[in-house]
Amino acid sequence: QVQLVESGGGLVQPGGSLRLSCAASGIFVSIYAMGWYRQAPGKQRELVAHISSGSNRNYADSVKGRFTISRDNAKNTVYLQMNSLKPEDTAVYYCNAQVTSTGYWGQGTQVTVSS
Repeated sequence: QVQLVESGGGLVQPGGSLRLSCAASGIFVSIYAMGWYRQAPGKQRELVAHISSGSNRNYADSVKGRFTISRDNAKNTVYLQMNSLKPEDTAVYYCNAQVTSTGYWGQGTQVTVSS
């Protein structure tokens, strides 16, 4: 059974930083493509960052240079380091694992950027 558990969200001021974590069980994050998505109120869920099994990284244009996706194979955890946060980054952030043709999702963690 695949489980993804996100943590690390919260309230932060503009310009601040947060690090999100996605702890996986039932799969090894080292061998599957993993991604972070977000969904703001009234908007569709969008891809924020993606890391392939070969460690190629891709980012949404809106977060390039500010966000970094990484993984710790020993902890079986994927991270999203978010710097220089903006109010428009406010959303629920979800972790995703693509296991062959099946996508698994975590429950999400709220990130609110506000002064």
